[in-house]
Amino acid sequence: MNHQSLSAFIWSVADLLRGDYKQSEYGKVILPFTVLRRLDCVLESTKEAVLVEQASKQKADVNPEPFLLRKAGQSFYNTSPLDMKKLMGDQDHINENLYAYIQGFSIAVRDIFERFDFYTQIERLAKSGLLYQVAERFANVDLHPDKVSNNQMGLVFEELIRKFAEISNETAGEHFTPREVIKLMVNLLFIEDDDVLAKPGVVRTIYDPTAGTGGMLSEAGEYLHDHNPKARLTMSGQELNPESYAICKADMLIKGQDVANIVFGNTFSDDGHLHKKFDYMLSNPPFGVEWKKVEKEVRKEHETQGFNGRFGPGLPRVSDGSLLFLLHLISKMRPAVDGGSRFGIVLNGSPLFTGAAGSGESEIRRYVLENDLVEAVIGLPTDMFYNTGISTYVWILSNRKPEHRKGLVQLIDASGFWQKMRKSLGSKRKELSEEHITEITRLFGQFIEASEGKKPISRIFKNTDFGYRTITIERPLRDEHGQIVLATKGKQKGKPQPDSSLRDTENVPLHEDIKEYFKREVLPHVPDAWVDHDKTKIGYEIPFNRHFYVFEPPRSLAEIDADLKQCTDRILAMIKGLSA
Repeated sequence: MNHQSLSAFIWSVADLLRGDYKQSEYGKVILPFTVLRRLDCVLESTKEAVLVEQASKQKADVNPEPFLLRKAGQSFYNTSPLDMKKLMGDQDHINENLYAYIQGFSIAVRDIFERFDFYTQIERLAKSGLLYQVAERFANVDLHPDKVSNNQMGLVFEELIRKFAEISNETAGEHFTPREVIKLMVNLLFIEDDDVLAKPGVVRTIYDPTAGTGGMLSEAGEYLHDHNPKARLTMSGQELNPESYAICKADMLIKGQDVANIVFGNTFSDDGHLHKKFDYMLSNPPFGVEWKKVEKEVRKEHETQGFNGRFGPGLPRVSDGSLLFLLHLISKMRPAVDGGSRFGIVLNGSPLFTGAAGSGESEIRRYVLENDLVEAVIGLPTDMFYNTGISTYVWILSNRKPEHRKGLVQLIDASGFWQKMRKSLGSKRKELSEEHITEITRLFGQFIEASEGKKPISRIFKNTDFGYRTITIERPLRDEHGQIVLATKGKQKGKPQPDSSLRDTENVPLHEDIKEYFKREVLPHVPDAWVDHDKTKIGYEIPFNRHFYVFEPPRSLAEIDADLKQCTDRILAMIKGLSA
């Protein structure tokens, strides 16, 4: 059963809820029941052995937990004699029995159902006379890993969340990222390390500060397993949305990960992985979301800890916290002497260029470029995400660049790499094919410049190519007779007093000499001007689209006239037809 038909089956439960529940509340029932049935199926084959072991260890007065985990063959277990099939045998006591069954799970699983606020829904369903019918629907769907793989299950959860978000008018895309985008990011993350990752018994860590339902972590794990089944990827993450967190935690439990590494809470105000460092990181933070709620904590860390904290380089404007996530990930990079790190983050266009020289955004870009952390920026097609049609960019950063990449940044314009989806999902109308992912990965992996026809699709720049100096051009204040007014005090005494109304600024590329630029570009137009060097600021921006712009000469006037004449003739013919 594929994930679409499976989620369609689970969606049919909504028919039972209609009337007693608002549409926007369906997810509160269906999501936790789906997780419960999945865990139920996973433990099915070891259920009896766990119960026997539990009785044995209780009799011997020994802590049973390590023995139960071994018998279950999972990182969780259930000590209740009940399961979902047995629950169906006692309709009159379904409420108490379901509660007792959930209480039989190990602590990590019970936390999942508390995050779902599942006990409230059990009571509500019982009062509505729906609990048995809903539980029965789920007891009859087979979610055993032999029938539904972990990857499929992840897609089912994403599909359900997307549907519930749509009918609740929520932002579905805040919860997860399209799988083909994740696949591209994972490829870019690991491509340069294939030799290292192929070694037997290799252990690496990966982290996602905006984990959602765990899709990025899962995709990275599958990539590594496909390339080296003996490799181990330890996954860590943090998530703010309770339902997404619960699903992510359940998914990690089934995959045998240590769920203590999946933390609930706000990454900025309550970092759940304080002082930890990781080999790899992935993130798709919400686009353009303000950080006013955590402004006090973030500013305090910036001001009191500086570069010892996460936000030393600067703070972006409160209306867009994207670059805070970038800084957070940089703080989690393993030092280069310990092997270093690489990470990928999806951002919208504004972090590339928003903010003038000296602003928080510019200072953050300055920090990552002057410290040679940016390997590449890849521009994706529009209409790739569920909740927005805007242009998006994947940034790849590393503090262990290979020698041939040092001091350089690769820009890849993949905006033309897409195929139309058979059916739109929210704002998502386009997708990357396997061939597109392979080609983008090849361009990055080979670190080459390339074009398609006359249009460049991959370009390589020096870090300094994105830097500039903003110089302040002053002109003298003149009195009513046109005479230059001289300053009478301070260090400017005896020198021309600047006229603030005539003040202007110019951006001079870092590799240009300011004197030469001023002489060539300014003095011919305003011979009385000078540069106030005390006001000079260094700025950085990555004008991505400008570097891929191809000039198309306008059509000849004769062609345009011919087109206009054709239009005019058509309109006249139509008018003539109407008056006939």
